[in-house]
Parts: sequence; structure tokens; C-alpha cells
Amino acid sequence: MNPLKKLAGQTAIYGLPTILGRLLNYLLVPLYTRVFIPAEYGIVTELYAYVAFLFVILTFGMETAFFRFASQADFRKKVFGTSLLTLIVTSFFFLVIVYGSAPFLSMKLGYTGHPEYVKWFAMILAMDAISTIPYANLRLENKPFRFAFIKVSNIVINIGFNLFFILLCPYIIRQFPDSAASGLINHIYNPETGVGYIFISNLIASLVTFIMLFTEVRVKSLTVDRNLLKQMLSYSWPLLIFGLAGIVNETFDRVILKHLLPDKAGAMAQLGIYGACYKVSILMTLFIQTYRYAAEPFFFDQAGKSDARETYATMMHYFILVCLFIFLGIMLYIDVVMVFVGKDFREGAGVVPILLLANLFLGIFYNLSVWFKLTDRTKDGAVISLSGAIITLILNFILIPVLGYMGAAWATLICYASMMVISYLAGQKHYPVNYNLKSALKYGLMTAIIYTISVVPLTDIQWQKYLINSVMLVLFSIYVFRAERQRFRSIANKGY
Repeated sequence: MNPLKKLAGQTAIYGLPTILGRLLNYLLVPLYTRVFIPAEYGIVTELYAYVAFLFVILTFGMETAFFRFASQADFRKKVFGTSLLTLIVTSFFFLVIVYGSAPFLSMKLGYTGHPEYVKWFAMILAMDAISTIPYANLRLENKPFRFAFIKVSNIVINIGFNLFFILLCPYIIRQFPDSAASGLINHIYNPETGVGYIFISNLIASLVTFIMLFTEVRVKSLTVDRNLLKQMLSYSWPLLIFGLAGIVNETFDRVILKHLLPDKAGAMAQLGIYGACYKVSILMTLFIQTYRYAAEPFFFDQAGKSDARETYATMMHYFILVCLFIFLGIMLYIDVVMVFVGKDFREGAGVVPILLLANLFLGIFYNLSVWFKLTDRTKDGAVISLSGAIITLILNFILIPVLGYMGAAWATLICYASMMVISYLAGQKHYPVNYNLKSALKYGLMTAIIYTISVVPLTDIQWQKYLINSVMLVLFSIYVFRAERQRFRSIANKGY
């Protein structure tokens, strides 16, 4: 089967639950930003930033190590048992430690009256970390439909309980205070919990997903091979550094923002605004994460083929092209897109184009990372990510006190651009791939010109502005289609 067609098909299947989940979570942003004030939403933004950081620590690169060592079918069972049991043990110890220190941790985070937040997130993290290996096994065994079903179930449960706690319960209590339904809800619902119901919904969804995944695991047949574990840890520990540095680049701004802003009284509100607008830019990340689910095992699968490097170059070409269309699709209609967040949050719209471009560079970096993963030079990948983390730390401390959350956005952009360039230069030395730089620059320049024209005040009439933007987008699409038509045919005929 044509490898790129296979990648596209599996990206669509693996991506469906990812797209659906992120899209529905994105559609929850209008609810959150209308029910909760910016300072309350700032709590959500901050805690999920910490979760992202801790998740990388708890999984410590074991998912990628699983793909790397389970490539041989007869060896897969041993790799599965070793990696899964290791994560179970480490997650259990993490859970015990966090539960015992929840009051202290909640006080340090500034949530003295809510140690339950810490406990809930500890449980979510432990279950999600353990679940990465069963999820990875489904991907490796090419069971995208089972993978999608479990992912979609998680999404539906999470969204359902969000709507139940945040909308339905208050509505019934308010509209039918003396009814039997209201009396029942009063036993399970406490208005003072507030944003805590976002976390409770996540916890319930993670628990159900955890149970669904483990119905397929034969626990009695699981064993740990110590020699294999040493090899896997030797491979994965640089990936842990790589992941930690990456998550610093992704989330450190939301962790440190409230501490660096001069206006401490309004810091949580600014964090909430930044977090809400980050959700708008995350539409680019939506595609990138979808692509990564299918691309990572695909990289290893194609590595031994004679035309592998040509395939990687073609993948990069179309990846960039899709991301540019996403950028234009959002920015040409940004006024409409920003309606999804509450009025109190729209002042942060200026960060959206910066973060979209930053995520494009991050996606290119993920594509480029094939060189150190295939050559087992994961230490080099860790060094690049560490370099990015250092840039992020320095720029956040310099820019946030001066520019506020705009400084955080610019720090993210500069960080990812630097990592992209460094990875490209190093990759061409150790695993050269003939990427089509001329085409990427051409399409990138055209996108920049279209965006620049769109922000010039050619007219004050809104519908005329959208008409001009739509015409530019259509003309760009026609040009791309004509320019890429021959390449499409070549891919279909030659199978790369």
C-alpha cells in the first residue's frame, strides 16, 4: 500500500478522536469564559500547565521506547509487560507521595482551601500515565478503530459531566428549587466547588478510559525483563529530558506568568485571558498532535526502505502546507473566531498569530526529529530541547515583566524557531533529508503577504473585509492546487 496514503488514512482515524476531543474542549471555552471570571479560569490554566509537566515525568519517554523496542513482533509481549509494569509501579509511588503531601502542595500553589485539587490531579495523572502503553500498543497493532472508540468515549464522558455540573445542575436548582430532582442534585452538587467540576469531569473520564483499556490486558502474563528495562531506560532517559524541556517550552509561561507580572492583583485574570486565547491558537496544535499520533510509528516503519528520506521530505512539504492553510483560516476570520471566548477575554487576541506561528515551527521541529530518533541519537534531541528551554526561561523572565502575556507569546515563538533551525542543521549532518526549502519559503511568503493585506484597514465595512479575505484565500488555494497537481499524480503513481 502507498505509505503516504496509509499515513493519511491512519492520521484521519487516529486524528478523529483527537480532533473531536480538542474541538469539543475548544467549544467548552465559550462556556468556561462566560460562567467563570478570568481569575477563576486562570486556576484552570495554571493547574493544567503543571499537569502537562508532571505527565512527561511520569511517562519518562517510555511510550517512544515501547515503539522502538517492540518493532519485532516476537519481542513485543516482553516489551509491553516491562514498560507497562514499570509505569504502574512509578505511578503508584507518585500517587502515595502526592496524597500524603496534598495540603502542603495546595498551600504552596496558592490554593490553601482546596487540597482536593491536588488529589484529583494526582489520580488523573497516574491513570493517564499508565494508559499510555495500552494506547501505544493499539497503535502499534494497527487497531485505530479501537483506539478511536476509547478516545471518543473519554471525550464524551468528559464533556457530558462538564455540561452536567456546570450547566444542568445550577439550572435545575435555580429553576426548580423545590423539586425532587433539585433535592437529589443538592446531595452531589456544591456551587462552591466552581471550577473544581472541570477537574472532577476529567477524573471520571480518565477512570472510565483506564478501565476500558485494561479489559484487554492479560495481567497474569505480564512480566518485567530487567535487562530489557535497562536498555529501554537507557534509550528513554534522554527522551525524558527532551520531553521536560519541551513541556517547559509549552507550559512554563502559564506557570510563571502570575509571578512575573508587576500587577499582582490582576495576575490571575491576565493568566486566564492568556490561557483562553491560547486555546484559540491551539487549533494549529490540533492538527499537529493528530499528525504525530500516526507519524511516530510511521517514521520507524519506513526507516528501512530505500525511499524513506524522500517520503520524509514529502511528509514535511504537505505538513507545512496544511499548517499554512490553518493559519490563514484562523487569522483571516479572527474576529469571528474570537467570539468563542467571553468579552472579558478578547483583549488577548493579539497573541493568536504569534502562537499560531510558534506552533507551526514546533510542528516542523517534530518532523525534523526523525533524524535523532532513527539514529538513536536521542541525547542530541535532548540537548536541542534543553537549548529551547533555556531560551524560554531567559526570554520569559525578560519579556513578561515588560510586555505581559504578549512577552510570553513572543518567547514561545523565538524558542520554537530556534529549535527548528538547530534541529535542521544537525539533522542534515547526521541524517540528511532533501527537504523542499524553496517551496516552503515560497508558500510561507505568500501566506505572510495575504495576512499582511488582511490586517491593513482597506475598508471599515465588515462584510467587505471578509469578502476580500475570502477572495485571497480562494486564489491562494487555486494556485496551490495547480502547483501541486503534478506532485499529487507522482505520489499516486510511484507510491511515495
